[in-house]
Amino acid sequence: MKLLSLNLGRPTFAEYTDHPDGVTGMDKRPVDGPVRVAAPGPKGVGASGVAGDAVCETRHHGGNDQAVYAFAREDLDDWERELGRPLAGGAFGENLTTEGLDVSGAKIGERWRIGSEVVLEVTSGRIPCRTFQGHLGEKGWVKRFTHKGAPGAYLRVITPGEIRAGDPIRIVHRPDHEVTVALQFRAVTTERELLPRLFAAGDALHPEAMEKARAYVARQS
Repeated sequence: MKLLSLNLGRPTFAEYTDHPDGVTGMDKRPVDGPVRVAAPGPKGVGASGVAGDAVCETRHHGGNDQAVYAFAREDLDDWERELGRPLAGGAFGENLTTEGLDVSGAKIGERWRIGSEVVLEVTSGRIPCRTFQGHLGEKGWVKRFTHKGAPGAYLRVITPGEIRAGDPIRIVHRPDHEVTVALQFRAVTTERELLPRLFAAGDALHPEAMEKARAYVARQS
């Protein structure tokens, strides 16, 4: 397993973003590195955990629990076949394009060591938005991406440090529960009846997903 490409975005103007200034950092491109990774601060204040990477819409993106976004090259290849066009590393706005790692099959709370220093922890799947759809330019993209159920993973930074393309990735902790990124994604999007199962992930779960699970259980009681 390895980090196939490390991708950074710069603020660019786009008509499809909801940002008040009309800018987005969705268009991420591979860089050689090394690049420092660290916790950026709370959502709404902190942006990307990857130095030099732009997260413009901090109301919905970035922050400690969404510091880094990873997507598997294997899933990009699957989308290439379906869409009939090439997708470079970073095409889905991911910071980390991985190889040999089942990103959406990762468990919430699973920890990855990248290179010799950085340790990241899986928190949730990525919810598609209007900006993502505009960036891809695919009709009905939000629905199609959701239906696929392989959203890639948001991660928080446990141990900061530097990473670069080509670094090995090792799973250094895998929790003893069955809450995967894919299950969490289905629970908060299309299969709300799964929400109570998210409690098993404990404090590692993204706080917003935990809030949805608690609200669902409260409505059922």
